Amino acid sequence: MSDLVVRVARWSAHHPWRAIAGWLLFVAVCLGAGLLVGGNAATSADFRVGEAGRAEAMAERGGLQQRPLERVLISSHGGGDVDAAAREVGDRMRRLPEVAEVAAPVRSADGRALRVDVTMRGPELDGRKHVGPLLAQTAAVQKAHPGLRVEESGSPSISKDVQAQRGEDLSRTEMLALPVTLIVLLLVFRSVVLAAVPLLLAVSSIAAGVGLSMLASHVFPDAGVGTNVILLIGMAVGVDYTLFYLKREREERARAQGRLSAEALVELAAATSGRAVVISGLAVAASSATLYLAGDVIFGSLATGAIVVTLAAVVSSLTVLPALLVKLGRRGGGRTPQRGTGRVLRATARRPVLTLAVALAAMLALAAPLLGIRLTDVGRETYSRDLPAMAAFHRVNDAFPELRSTHRVVVEADPGRADEVAAALRTLTGTPRLLTSADRRVTVLEVPFPHYPSTPQAQESLRDLRAAARALPGVQAAVTGDVARYADYPEHQKGRMPLILGALLLVTFVITVRAFRSVVLGVVGVLLNLLSAAASLGLLTLVFQGTWAEGLLGFTSMGSIGSRVPLFLFVILFGLSMDYQMFVLSRVQELVRGGVPARRAVLEGIGGSARVVTGAAVVMVTVFASFVPLHLIEMKQIGFSLAAAVLLDAFVIRLVILPAALLLLGDAAWRNIR
Repeated sequence: MSDLVVRVARWSAHHPWRAIAGWLLFVAVCLGAGLLVGGNAATSADFRVGEAGRAEAMAERGGLQQRPLERVLISSHGGGDVDAAAREVGDRMRRLPEVAEVAAPVRSADGRALRVDVTMRGPELDGRKHVGPLLAQTAAVQKAHPGLRVEESGSPSISKDVQAQRGEDLSRTEMLALPVTLIVLLLVFRSVVLAAVPLLLAVSSIAAGVGLSMLASHVFPDAGVGTNVILLIGMAVGVDYTLFYLKREREERARAQGRLSAEALVELAAATSGRAVVISGLAVAASSATLYLAGDVIFGSLATGAIVVTLAAVVSSLTVLPALLVKLGRRGGGRTPQRGTGRVLRATARRPVLTLAVALAAMLALAAPLLGIRLTDVGRETYSRDLPAMAAFHRVNDAFPELRSTHRVVVEADPGRADEVAAALRTLTGTPRLLTSADRRVTVLEVPFPHYPSTPQAQESLRDLRAAARALPGVQAAVTGDVARYADYPEHQKGRMPLILGALLLVTFVITVRAFRSVVLGVVGVLLNLLSAAASLGLLTLVFQGTWAEGLLGFTSMGSIGSRVPLFLFVILFGLSMDYQMFVLSRVQELVRGGVPARRAVLEGIGGSARVVTGAAVVMVTVFASFVPLHLIEMKQIGFSLAAAVLLDAFVIRLVILPAALLLLGDAAWRNIR
């Protein structure tokens, strides 16, 4: 591998303009091809998991799948004819080609509001693409009746508003992350030109990753989260890989004192940091690939985004970066002192046992809240009330509390038993809301329930209804709906987590052993990654599962953690930790191979790489922390947990626990390397 990395760097260094043009062409082709082909969005079927997913598949076979539904709420707050407005809403909606059915108006229990249910054509997930004309008609009715409040809500309009808010949030994130990253790089390199290089390569890698992800979505459908993870991971690894390479080239340049050409310096950097970048990139990609084992389209999208942008960042570091270094020549600043990290390492060297014990105790204390973690899906009610559709959503549910959630009992049986099935279903709840397929094989019972899916009452009602459905003789029965989806998704993830974590640990272990030919280092790497992830998850639980930090971080606690967050954190953190691990251990390995005693090699290797590791960590933390101000609670949790994990990994694991452990292990860690 080292020979290939050096050969690529040598070619790039000797043909800089070709390498630069080639990279720009690669980015343009990736992005252009992606835009030309377009992305392949996930369908409703791609999201199905558990019993709820089975029920939805049965309903679809009977043509009774859930359709996009909008609700128009009409209430008086200054005078006006509520009934006339409701009739006008119905008339306007029926004329729209996007509308399949308009139900008769329903009056609230207190008589103050009317509700008009509008069922749209097409699949459930496509509703947000076509809801615009419905919202326009609702706005027109509102304008014609100023004494009334006429508002619309439903899954399509909520999804539309949330998507728009996410786009605005990401724009603000970029506005924050880019300048702060540039400032950090200026402090590291003391050169505007050198500071700009990692940033530009990261941005171009993200552009390539976006295009590649659109192409890949035709194999792994996009659940709408790919761009988020491409930005999140692309900025982090893109800057990191370039930073590692640049820093090593600067060190070789300072050591050579003008005796070596720019091309020779690039080759030296490629043979050391270049190899570490390749291994780190493969580790991130391999770790991310374990998310495919979740059997879930959302994690599949996250895996695809992380893999393509990481590989693009590796390619940029190995091809165009050597060319840029040659063209930049001797630009760059001197080295800044490492007083802080030097003091930490000297303290660790003097008392490694005590240092290791104290650091481990602190990390385990941070991990302790993880024992009480509660994982749930993120309910719709957690979305910001600043969104018009969400404000309407809560007013609809206040006026019609029975709409807060809906169960759907789906039964598939012989057509001759349709009447028997319908009668049996009516006995479950006494509700007459029954739908039967044209071939009479599938029957759906819809049961409204006056509690949100996250409440204990809703969960208990789901258990009771599923038990009753299973008791129906001689039929296939399953329960879906708002509550079932909320309950089944976390259970599905819990069932897959042991498989994914096992694969993740194996990947980390194998890559480390392969890179350093040391089983001891493989075991140490796995244990430290587990410790880092556990501590950051414990901190996440402490902050977000309670209410004490709500005002500080701007969120309303769910009393739980989003079920996707821990698994995503474990996988991405294990991959990113390999960045630091490969870079730090590679420096130590070089010294050991050069005959330096293990103790001195550990202190010099970690000490020499400390500044670039801490600089890279600050960049990563900046990127991840910029996701904390986002409105979506799950993105807040992901940003916070990753920022905390990187801080702990870079400043506690790599600067305290790892050197202490390596000092205590001595030659045993490097026995097969010399």
